Order: sequence, then C-alpha cells, then structure tokens
Amino acid sequence: MTIDTAYVRTEMVSAQPAPRRTSGTWAWMRKNLFATPTDTVLTALGVIFLFWVIPPLYNFFVGHAVFPGGTVEDCRASPDGACWAYIGSEIEFFIYGFYPMAEYWRPNIVFALLAALIIPLLAPRVPFKRTNAVLFFVVFPIVSFILLNGLDIRVTEDSPLFGLLSGMGLLSTRFGLPEGTWLFMQYVPTEQWGGLLVTLIISVVGISLSLPMGILLALGRQSKLPIIKTLCIAFIELVRAVPLITVLFMASIMLPLFLPVGMSIDKFLRAIVGVTLFTSAYMAEVVRGGLQAIGRGQYEAASSLGLNYWKSMFFIVLPQALKHVIPGIVNNFISLFKDTSLVYIVGMKDLLEAVKTKNDALEWASASQSITGYAFAAIVFWTFCFSMSRYSMWVERRLDTGYKR
Repeated sequence: MTIDTAYVRTEMVSAQPAPRRTSGTWAWMRKNLFATPTDTVLTALGVIFLFWVIPPLYNFFVGHAVFPGGTVEDCRASPDGACWAYIGSEIEFFIYGFYPMAEYWRPNIVFALLAALIIPLLAPRVPFKRTNAVLFFVVFPIVSFILLNGLDIRVTEDSPLFGLLSGMGLLSTRFGLPEGTWLFMQYVPTEQWGGLLVTLIISVVGISLSLPMGILLALGRQSKLPIIKTLCIAFIELVRAVPLITVLFMASIMLPLFLPVGMSIDKFLRAIVGVTLFTSAYMAEVVRGGLQAIGRGQYEAASSLGLNYWKSMFFIVLPQALKHVIPGIVNNFISLFKDTSLVYIVGMKDLLEAVKTKNDALEWASASQSITGYAFAAIVFWTFCFSMSRYSMWVERRLDTGYKR
C-alpha cells in the first residue's frame, strides 16, 4: 500500500493582519516610551515639562538675546534675554585675565601647541606616539613656561631680528628701557594670568601628573614593604579626609610658614601642587580598585613567563586594571577640571573668578549681565567635561575586547 504524501490546498487562506514592525522609529517609541501605561504617563509628563521649559530658555538664550555687536543700551532694553554682547566685549578678559594685551600671542601659541600635541596623542592610529608623548610631557611644559612667564629679552634696533619681530608685532616697550631698545617676551608674573588660561593650565598639569602619581600610590599601598605601605596609606587617607579648599588654604597660608626666611613659592605653583596631590590620592583608590579586580591567575601567568614584578605589573596587570577603571579615572579628571574654580583661595583668577569680576563691572550693568556671565562659564565647563565624558565612553567601547570571542 502506498501513502500519498502530497497535499494540495483547495481553498485560499483568509487574509491575516500585517505583522507588527520590530524596527524603526515607531517600534522604538513603543518599546521605550509607551511600553506600559506607566511609561506612557511618564512620557506625557516629560513632554509637558519640555514644552514648559524650552520656550523660556530659547527666548532667553536666542529669541530675546542681544548678540555681539549690540550695545549696553540694547541689553538694558531687553531684560528677558541674554546679553551676549557683554560676553563678546569681555571675552579677552575671560580667556587671558590680566595678561598684557600686547602679549596675547604667547598664550595663543601655547593653546595652539596644546591642541597640536594632545589631539594626536589621544587619537589611537596616529603614528609616532613615543615622540608625541615626549614632546607633550617634556618639551611642551618647558616651552609653555618660557612663553607664558617670559624672560625679559631685549632687542635693539640694530639687531638683525628687530625688523622681523617688529613686523610681526611681537615687540613692546616699557618705561625705563634705554632709547632704541625694545622688549621681546617681557616677564609676566603669574598674578596677571587668569581666565580660561589658568583653568586649562591647572587642569592639564593636574591630569598629566595625578594619574602616574595615583598609580604609584596604589602600588605602594599594596607593597609588602611596611614603610612604603604605611607612608602611602597615610598620605591617601590624610588627603581624602579633608576638602580641596583646605588643601589650597594650607598651601597658600601654612606652607610659607615652614619655609626659610626670604624664600617663597609662587602662588600659581602652590595651586597646581595642591590640586595635583589632592587628585592623586583619589586616583590611587580608583587604580587600587582596578588592581583588585584582576584575578590571581594573571600574576601567576606573568611569573610563569619569567617576568619580574615591574615587568609583570606594567605589561600585564596594569593595562587590564586601568581598562576596568576608565570611568572612575575620567570622573576624577572631570572633578579636577571643575575644582579649578577653587584656586581663587590662593589669589588666582580662573575662568569663574574672571566672570565674577566682570559681572560687577558697571559699564555693562543690566538685568541679565550676571546671568549671562555665569551661563557662559557653565557652557564652557560643560563643553570640556562633556567632551571628556564622550571620549572616555569611546575609549571604553574600543577597549571592550576582554570577553569577546
């Protein structure tokens, strides 16, 4: 007996509704905004909140704002809008502080060198990383110090460089110089530095030094040598037990009391040292958390390869530990950048203090002057902090290969 396995449909299947879309805008909205009644209510409340907040913000920042080119009378006539004309008029003070106007070319060169060196250093595929690192960590600080601080170099009119430097507008004069003598890179004390210049210098130096110091402190805290371990623990716990403003106050007021008579340390250097030491203590605990996350097998594998302590630590353990704690490291960097606003304790005018100083100026007095100034400072701080956050997330995604097959 044979079995007929063939099947032929004799009737058409009735029409069925189309399948629900599983991708696209509407599918994303159903999944993330309207998945449940609670989500729907929260989404509606969020939309209402945005309609309540966005129009006034738009009117203040754009709609009723007075943009650069306007006058103080325009700002006073528009009290509901931001006075961006005030920011445009005082932008040089916000960037350079009391730095001499004729010498702006020097911090501008420093800014250009910083961008030219740090961008290739952070980009993974740019070649010559070692050369770039040497230029950034060794050459750049020396060149920046010479440019910003100055050396009181004098140029006479019969010098072969006089025509070139004069044509570039890099020469200035000062009362008391002999006739026919001009000044190139005159000495500018740190008390005249200010604005974004101070904020960036303290941030870059603090970030560059706090990470290696934090790594050394973390390794010292795990050391088997009692003296080193005790010193590292004492430093970390002591610094973490006090706020940064106390550290800066000690650096400004108490440190000179322990110095020999006639010896003093520059206020700007005190601020940099205080911020760096404070951040390095927190960085040490972040790095120590990464070291503890590494399994004992990694240490044993390094030992089986014949590597000593330092080689196994810097070639095997530390790269994995630092990869685990990238968010914590960048979080400390962002905190350091924002904490630079506390250097006013030692008499330095950072960006926020420069804005505060100009907010009291009467020539731009208006109803929105202070709000606009602080909004400008907030935008600058947010731009730098958000950029660091996005970069850290990109680095995390790029290095997220530990558990991929």
